[in-house]
Amino acid sequence: MRPFCMRQSLRLALTMGIFQGGMTLLGWLMGVSFSSYITAFDHWIAFILLGFLGGKMIYESFGEEETTISSFSTKTLLTLGVATSIDALAVGVSMAFLKTSIYFPAFIIGFVTFALSLIGVISGYRFGKIKGINVELFGGIILIAIGVKILIEHLME
Repeated sequence: MRPFCMRQSLRLALTMGIFQGGMTLLGWLMGVSFSSYITAFDHWIAFILLGFLGGKMIYESFGEEETTISSFSTKTLLTLGVATSIDALAVGVSMAFLKTSIYFPAFIIGFVTFALSLIGVISGYRFGKIKGINVELFGGIILIAIGVKILIEHLME
């Protein structure tokens, strides 16, 4: 992101926080009756979405440097929000099994995700200024690695 834009950073962090907390709440609301359907394929959805976004970032990292912040489009933010919070849906379903209140945990999950996402964007901007580091390539690799990790964890269960 050049130049650094706090508004866009907050938008990204807020999207991530809302999706993490919201998907946890949604999973809890779906409850026990749908748990077998969600957990059967949630890892594949996360893997495909993160792989797509990571691949796109890697591809774009080899192109010309852009003057606009295309990676903060609403479509990209929503896709990233869904892709990174699919597991939160399953967490919410599992919390329904425990018969615990979900509102405070969902708020904490959303708030912590917001804070860490904001720190991550700011740190990414700072590291991106170092010559020779292709942050977009590195970010794409990380997204793909997260997708692979999610897939492996669920397939090993």
